[in-house]
Amino acid sequence: MPKLERLPEPNIYQAYGIYLLESKHRLIRRLKKAYQPSVHGHKTWSSSFLLMDYLQHNPMAKKSCVMEIGSGWGPGSVFCAKRFKAKVTAVDIDREVYPFLDVLAELNGVKIEPLVSRFEKLTNKQLAKQDLLVGSDICFWDELVKPLGRLITRALEAGVSRVIVTDPGRPTFYELCDRMAKKHKVSLNEWYAVEPRYVTGEVVEIRSKQ
Repeated sequence: MPKLERLPEPNIYQAYGIYLLESKHRLIRRLKKAYQPSVHGHKTWSSSFLLMDYLQHNPMAKKSCVMEIGSGWGPGSVFCAKRFKAKVTAVDIDREVYPFLDVLAELNGVKIEPLVSRFEKLTNKQLAKQDLLVGSDICFWDELVKPLGRLITRALEAGVSRVIVTDPGRPTFYELCDRMAKKHKVSLNEWYAVEPRYVTGEVVEIRSKQ
């Protein structure tokens, strides 16, 4: 049996080579008293682990430029920075998530660039600097489908080579995939992650047809 790595203190766990904090960790409890994320940015969502597993099997080049949209606490951002030494920009509409992201980044010894923005406010110039656009659990409302679709199209037109979105399998996510399939090359797959527990869902990778 392999020897398990001893974690530094209670309520810290590992997944895909990074440290993460449970909601009852002392730092998270302290942050929640001071900051109140309002757009579902109150925990690490399971689809983040689908993204990590998918990238383990379909890796990016080292030191790529990555933008995580709807980053929340930023586990996907931290993973990309740690695993691939990527230069990561974490985008979220809610600035209250960033203290949580900062703690995770510090815990894992990486730096993440925060950017408070709506999908539609991201500029083509900002998108053109990226090699990869990722997002987990970001298409949870009907009104997000069209703005997210327009963002993906603009990103691909600006030169982003890959867009990867993971989701538990909501109807809104499938609607997004259908919309994107009319314009771009879309690969939709059932996926599962095995760390820190077994979770299932969907992953779509979108590329330009050109």
